[in-house]
Amino acid sequence: MRLALCQINTTVGDIAGNAERVRDGIRAARSAGAELVLFPELALTGYPPEDLLLKEHFLADAAAALHELAAEANGIVAIVGFPQRAGDVFNAAAVLAAGAVHAVYRKVYLPNYGVFDEQRYFQAGPGGAVLDIGNQRVGLTICEDMWEPGPPAGEEALAGATLILNISASPYHAGKGAERERMFAQRAREHIACVAFCALVGGQDELVFDGHSCVIDHTGQTLVRAAQFEEEMLLCDVDLEAAAAARLRDPGHRPAARRSEHRALVLPALDAAASPAPSPSPAPAMHELLAPAEAEIYAALTLGLRDYVLKNGFAHVVLGLSGGIDSALVACLAVDALGSERVSTTIMPSPYSSLATQDDARALSAALGVSAQELPIESVMNAYTQALARQFAGREPDLAEENLQARIRGNFLMALSNKFGWLVLTTGNKSEMSVGYTTLYGDLAGGFAVIKDVPKTLVYRLCAWRNSPLALLGGGRVLEHPIPDSIIARAPSAELRPDQRDEDSLPSYELLDRILESYVELNQSREQLIAQGLAPEAVDHAIRLVDLAEYKRRQAPPGIKISTRAFGRDRRMPITNRYRG
Repeated sequence: MRLALCQINTTVGDIAGNAERVRDGIRAARSAGAELVLFPELALTGYPPEDLLLKEHFLADAAAALHELAAEANGIVAIVGFPQRAGDVFNAAAVLAAGAVHAVYRKVYLPNYGVFDEQRYFQAGPGGAVLDIGNQRVGLTICEDMWEPGPPAGEEALAGATLILNISASPYHAGKGAERERMFAQRAREHIACVAFCALVGGQDELVFDGHSCVIDHTGQTLVRAAQFEEEMLLCDVDLEAAAAARLRDPGHRPAARRSEHRALVLPALDAAASPAPSPSPAPAMHELLAPAEAEIYAALTLGLRDYVLKNGFAHVVLGLSGGIDSALVACLAVDALGSERVSTTIMPSPYSSLATQDDARALSAALGVSAQELPIESVMNAYTQALARQFAGREPDLAEENLQARIRGNFLMALSNKFGWLVLTTGNKSEMSVGYTTLYGDLAGGFAVIKDVPKTLVYRLCAWRNSPLALLGGGRVLEHPIPDSIIARAPSAELRPDQRDEDSLPSYELLDRILESYVELNQSREQLIAQGLAPEAVDHAIRLVDLAEYKRRQAPPGIKISTRAFGRDRRMPITNRYRG
């Protein structure tokens, strides 16, 4: 059987635009001689549609678009994800064939952890389902249905399916693609069936979908693999007779099939698709996984930023460039995602900004070819200080004066945003967000927090990777070594008072990030952290800062998730909270 997997980039709520992408995919797959074409989970609406699913007219519009698309499915069978309104609402896969909606499969396992809220919106389907296409039997699943061992995929295999289809919208975190492919290989071996996984690709608010569609044979060998972070139609000829023959030789499968009392629903059969004149087998597409890890994460951040900007209708972005490591990374990501002509930087020195950092900011702007504007803030600082002189009389300068500088810069950036319609990119990293080393209405002010989920130590690794020759091998980048070495070598400092260093008031970032990974991402206790050999005073200090900063994180702009537990939808903690440890 020739399969086509259409790894497409949908937009939530753009039902007409998403339907056009599906229509183009059906036509291209049919022209390539495919008998069966797959599209991602909820392809018609985009994923996740969230509370749009509570709108009756939204569901009706999706249903109308599905029935219009069905007319395109002639000479090919198409599997399309959509929300089905049938008494309740189901996360469903429509089988389109012979110009009609032939059947519908409903997702069984509804994830309700991490970023997922599917039990808020959907009812679960009754179980597995198989579809006969000519003399071949295939099983239908949606995303989480295959992450769980056993049914529904197990039911389908015992009912005779030698090919298990999985349409998915699987949010990215670092290393997720390789982990997922290993899981599918295990399922293929367990069920003695080929697995075809069709994935969503693209950015949606804080989520990135990495694509990485693949087809795996019954032995767990990957036959074809689509690119990560790019749209692609993946073609594959699968030998389903090999899986059937392997089952005859397996000592466990045939008795299990005889004993099975819970067989999958058998959907109405279809004749084999009358595809165009036979064509030679497609050359197997086997894209290598991005490596090292920095290359994969950088690609995810670039795609997430590009799609957030373009899907929300912005033509231009602006960020404050300090000469520090964080803003350097964000500037590079913005240029690689959007092109230098759509990026502006603003250099806003205060009396505490060193000449070296100012020169580095100018050098980076020049290397990236972006428009750089200089807005010194000393005169505005003096005006604020004079205006507050009576209220602050008799008190030494402290955090209040430091934060004034960040807020002046935030005001300047938001003024540029309002005047020119630019999107302000904030530059705070995950380490700073964790411990509250961000200023409300200052460096926290903006529309999108690109590296919100990137720890400080990873920021350094990403900058070093972007400066390396390896970074020029993919992604169409043409700028070699854009970041001045002095930015990477310099000790981190907010430069809000004389001779300030981050590590004056924080543990070293190597130590801090170890603590934060354990406490924030792994949910480990104080005692567990100390048992790892981490200094108790550093652990207590970091935990206290994390717990106190929850109110700030609630007011931060959205940012791209690249870890297993990002702030926001992944980690939901009360602001008013007296539990410690």
